[in-house]
Amino acid sequence: MDVEVAQTLVNGLKYLAAAIAMLSAVGPGLGIGILAFGAMQGIGRNPDAAGAIQINMILAIAFTEAIAIYALVIAILILFV
Repeated sequence: MDVEVAQTLVNGLKYLAAAIAMLSAVGPGLGIGILAFGAMQGIGRNPDAAGAIQINMILAIAFTEAIAIYALVIAILILFV
């Protein structure tokens, strides 16, 4: 196999691997949506507990978002290393 063809194949596979790694960001996106939905329902049912619900929702969203950030870091490592 020609060196140029092999390098093109390797680059293409790197892009494919990075795209597959970023597919794992779908889970945190759905999780954040479900978290917000539950929080809005809880606040709607008990407006007095809005402060406690909001604090817990923000913490849960931060932890969920960390998973997507890890996926982004892995995708960048695949592309540039």
